Order: sequence, then structure tokens, then C-alpha cells
Amino acid sequence: MPATAAQPSPVGRYRWRICGLLFFATTINYVDRQVLALLKPMLSVSIHMSELQYAHIVFAFQLAYAIGLLVMGRFIDRVGIRIGYAIAIGIWSVAAMGHALVSTVLGFGVMRFLLGLGESGNFPAAIKTVSVWFPRRERALATGIFNSGTNVGATIAPLAVPWIAVKLGWRWAFVFTGIFSITWIILWLGRYRAPEEHPKVGEAELLHIRSETIPLQRTIGWGKLLEYRQSWAILIAKFLTDPIWWFFLYWLPPYFYQQHGLSLIKLGPPLIIIYNASAVGSIGGGWLAKFLLRRGLSLNAARKTTMLICALLVAPVVFVGHVTTTWSAVVLISMACAGHQGWSANVFTLSSDVFPAAAVGSITGFAGFGGAVGGMLISEGTGLLLQTTHSYNVLFIIAGSVYLIALLIVQILIPKLQPLHIEI
Repeated sequence: MPATAAQPSPVGRYRWRICGLLFFATTINYVDRQVLALLKPMLSVSIHMSELQYAHIVFAFQLAYAIGLLVMGRFIDRVGIRIGYAIAIGIWSVAAMGHALVSTVLGFGVMRFLLGLGESGNFPAAIKTVSVWFPRRERALATGIFNSGTNVGATIAPLAVPWIAVKLGWRWAFVFTGIFSITWIILWLGRYRAPEEHPKVGEAELLHIRSETIPLQRTIGWGKLLEYRQSWAILIAKFLTDPIWWFFLYWLPPYFYQQHGLSLIKLGPPLIIIYNASAVGSIGGGWLAKFLLRRGLSLNAARKTTMLICALLVAPVVFVGHVTTTWSAVVLISMACAGHQGWSANVFTLSSDVFPAAAVGSITGFAGFGGAVGGMLISEGTGLLLQTTHSYNVLFIIAGSVYLIALLIVQILIPKLQPLHIEI
């Protein structure tokens, strides 16, 4: 019998289990932040909350989120992913359950501030984890998978929260969601280690992970990072488009309640469809970029083509104000949310496309800060607009327009995606 060539050792898949932990953390993150929006009709009566006061509470979350993204990104770069991530989720667990102890607009504002501070650590930690655990060609897909947790969380919330609130009272909705994040911390601390230190990562998988990694471990100072136009391109893209997701997250339940007459219990089906479409968009956006790379497109062409397709998918949402049925609105908003999440997976990945791993947490936090500032502006603007006009039309027109503008700015500032070699 002729000798056969030795088969190469299969590459392990433990990195995808780590991605699964990121997915579950992001799911819990979005369940926690969605509770307030779902309970808005009930809280408006029980604590006498106006549209503008609701906007102020959302603003408090966004303010803390913006501050936290700057602090948490640097903090995680310095103390490491394992401990930094656990501390961030610990803060938001306590804050989430703390909502059950307050009964005033001011009290909710304080708790939302603390929640925003803790939740701000999720994406810098998750993106940095992806940059450490995945080669460059797999990062968009891994990011898309964990980022789809935002949609799964936003889907679980309208299934569970209204039922808990109706059966047990609104305070219990906050308590139950906080318990899940504490459970996650225990799993994370027990299972996470760096790839080189993890007993379940074999040599073949470690070589695969490190096959496209730029070896740079020292923390890079802010002054150095801000010298690069790539930093500003990612920040501007997030500043323009993140607020649209915040608008969808915090104002879709009130929109369907006010404009289409849906009760708290009946909000579930439309929101579940929308956020499931978002999950498909998140994973699809990561998959499409990987597919285009395999088809021979350059990283630059694959990433930007995917972002263009996602931006075009959002655009039809400008017509929501002209449709008359609930399900027509659901279709247009579902397309927009899917497009946003596909876009978001690729914008997140821009940081690891061009920056070394040692800077990814900081850049993600910096860009997220821009998105949170944009979210603060849209929160106050939405509250003021709705209190005076009671119309969502202008908001949907803005939502459908900004993605193409953001992509144009990215193209101007980063005409070609390529890794930066930063001298420190």
C-alpha cells in the first residue's frame, strides 16, 4: 500500500466558546438596558414621567456610557480582559437591580447613570477579546456573532419583561435581569484565560490565532492614537450611526404604543421580529465580509462593500412616516435594524483592521465615546421633538440618511485599510 502524506492537525475551536461567552454577555447587556423602554408606559403612570423626563433618564445613561467608554477602554487595556470585564459587569449588575429600589425620576436617573458606567465596558472588552483570540480574517464574523447578542437580548426582553411586570410588578423585572449578569461573572472568571495560558487551546489553534496578529503589547498613549486620522474616522462613523440604534432601542416600544396603539403585552411580536432581523443582519454583516475576502477581494474592498450594502438596507426607513399599517412599519424598521447591526459589526472591526491589539480597547472606547455623545444628543432631541410635535417622521428620515454620509467620511479619511505600525 502506498504511503500517504500526513494529514495536518485540525485547528481547535475553543476560541468560538470564548466568542459564545461574549455573545451571552452582550445579550444580558441588552436585556438590562431594554427593560426601561418596555416599562415606559407603566412607569409614565406610576412615577408621573413625561416624554422629556424619560429623555433625561436616557441621557443620564448615555452620559455615563460616554465617560465610561473612555475610562473602561484604557482600564481594560491596563488590567487585562479577564479582570476588567468582570469588574465592568459587576458594576452594571448592581445598578440593574438597584432600579427596583427607586421610585422617582431622579432615582431612575442615578441608577441609569451607574448602569451606563458598567455597561460601557462590554464592547471595549469584547472587541479586545476578539483581537486577542481570532486572526484578522475571522474577526468580523466573531464580532458579528457576539454583537448579535444585542438583538437576542432585545428580543428576550419584550418576551419576559412585560410578563414579569404584569404578574409580579415592575420592580421584579429589574431584579431578574440583574441576577443573570452575576451568573455570567462566575462563568467568565472560571473559564477565561489568555490563549497562551489556556489549557484547552492546542498548539495548532494557537498558531492559527497568532497567524495574523501584530505583536505589540505595550499600551499606547492617547496622544499617539489621536495623531491618526483612522482613530477619528472610526469615531465619526460611530458618532453618526450609533444614535440611530439608541433611538430604535429606547423609542420603538413607545413608538408602537403611541402611533399604533399596541399595549404592553402586544408589543412583543413586532419587537421580536425586528430584533431577530437585527440578529440576522449582525451575523450576516460579519459573514458577508468574510465571504468577500474568500472570493478574492482585498480587505479594504470587502469591508467597505459590506458597509455600503448595510447602509443601503437602512435607507428605506425614511418612509416609515408614510405607511399606515403596523406590519409595514415593522418591515421597514426590521430592514433598518438588520442593516445597522451588519454595519456595526464591520465598524467595530475597523479598529482591529488597522490598529495593533494593544490599542484596540482604547480605540473601541474612544469610538464608542463618540457614539454615546451622539446618543446623548439624539435622546434630548427626541424627547423635545416628541413633546412638542408628537411626530416621529423627522427622526426616521435622519435614521435612513446618516449611514451613507458616515461611509463617505470613512472613505475620505481611510481610503485604504491596512495595519498601522506604530512606533512607541
